[in-house]
Amino acid sequence: MTDIEIAKNTELKKITEVAKDIGIADEDIELYGNYKAKISKVDTSKNDGKLILVTAMSPTPLGEGKTTISIAIADGLRKIGKKSILALREPSLGPVFGMKGGATGGGHAQIAPMEDINLHFTGDIHAITSANNLLSAMIDNHIYQGNKLDIEKVTWKRCIDLNDRQLRKISTGLSGESKIVSREDGFDISAASEIMAILCLATDIQDLKTRLGNIIVGYNKKAEPVFAKDLNAQGAMTVLLKDATKPNLVQTLEHTPALVHGGPFANIAHGCNSVIATRMGMKLAEYTVTEAGFGADLGAEKFIDIKCRDANIKPNVVVCVATIKALKYHGGASKENIKEEDMISLEKGMNNLYKHIDNIRGRFGLNVIVAINKYNTDKENELEFVQNELAKREIPSSIVESWEKGGEGALDIANKIVELADQEEDKFEYIYDLDETMVEKINKIAMKIYGAKAVLYPEEVARKIEKIEEMGYGKLPICIAKTQYSFSDDAKNLECEEPFEIHVKDVELKAGAGFIVVLAGNIMTMPGLPVVPAAENIDIDEAGNIVGLF
Repeated sequence: MTDIEIAKNTELKKITEVAKDIGIADEDIELYGNYKAKISKVDTSKNDGKLILVTAMSPTPLGEGKTTISIAIADGLRKIGKKSILALREPSLGPVFGMKGGATGGGHAQIAPMEDINLHFTGDIHAITSANNLLSAMIDNHIYQGNKLDIEKVTWKRCIDLNDRQLRKISTGLSGESKIVSREDGFDISAASEIMAILCLATDIQDLKTRLGNIIVGYNKKAEPVFAKDLNAQGAMTVLLKDATKPNLVQTLEHTPALVHGGPFANIAHGCNSVIATRMGMKLAEYTVTEAGFGADLGAEKFIDIKCRDANIKPNVVVCVATIKALKYHGGASKENIKEEDMISLEKGMNNLYKHIDNIRGRFGLNVIVAINKYNTDKENELEFVQNELAKREIPSSIVESWEKGGEGALDIANKIVELADQEEDKFEYIYDLDETMVEKINKIAMKIYGAKAVLYPEEVARKIEKIEEMGYGKLPICIAKTQYSFSDDAKNLECEEPFEIHVKDVELKAGAGFIVVLAGNIMTMPGLPVVPAAENIDIDEAGNIVGLF
């Protein structure tokens, strides 16, 4: 059966029952039908449970199943008698209708209702899009009405939750009206909007409003920043986001509670769900399982250096997902031959996994376990080889059969996670200190986490960095936007055997979110669709059933 068929053939609990299971009263949830709800309040006096972060080796076009593993681990923890909860990101319509797909897991390790979650869900991303574009409208209206703030350069972009490369660069203000000033503009995908980052880092609605007011929308004729609060936009934007601040409660196919909230991409933003949802999960359960986007060099680094620092939390255990296919791919095997036994490529590809493990364990000082996501094409000798090689380095591992068996296929890793979480040692540290210069922080990420020999800064970028520091924002954390497929900024350089450089193309101050985006290599904040978009295979039948959605 397909993922959607498995989901449709599973009887879900009423969401009110799921809420009661984690101690949430009926009056503290807002229902969106029978199987979705928003949580408006929890008891914050409870002690925090343990936090399990799921990350991965460098991803491939083949998919590694990180969300599927996260779901299976939460289900597995329940099966061994532990109170667990999931804290995951919301899917973006861009990948859903594009190439990557949704974000609800697969097989017997899914969150549901998967069609709703992968499509409009509760409207959070729509609210972000509306708030973003309201600010755009207020900027242009201010200029039209006389431009009292002397705005000379607008840096704020519009956004849409779709992959539409045609909108990367556009011209606006072409109506011919005398008072309208035409200019070059552009769109980002909604997941790349600063408002998405703000929603996911805000601690409450007042913090959200403050952060929204601190968004820099452009610069005046004196080259001074103009903020959203200068336009009195933050109040209306907060109103649009009022309900979006509340985490969404759904369930796995095995009825484990799941908080799904926020969806920034890790290759262009900080790649993790909301602080509000993660903190909520830690109050509601013994173990909160959350994930960070793409490989550990992106999602996990930003989770730790940005989110953990901001929220004053840290993972007790980090799970690094690997697959036989991904290991062979990073060892030089082609997609066409990936299912064939290839011990040479497999052994070579282990270097990618080792680097991620060394970063998690050696750089951040965190406990780590490798989850080997088993596929039916994997050979027993391949699986045995990977486990033996990891054991030689004293790296714990577990074979997880989540797609086929759900939580039952994650019992071994669940037990090992509990054991690791009880062995916590105080070796945790960030990669950089906030008091360091921007260049020092960027260099540390590039050299320590990526393994680069140097970082190159064009003169224009160097001047921008200097300007940001002069403005008093140099102490903010760094969010590097680069390809997810390689430690380098070159998506084709998978093995990174030769010394490589990181090329900084631009820096963007996100004063509202509270970090600085560093664009490295050829990275787009508005993706495009592939040759055959997933949208071509999605349809609805005469009975109203959605088909083709995974």
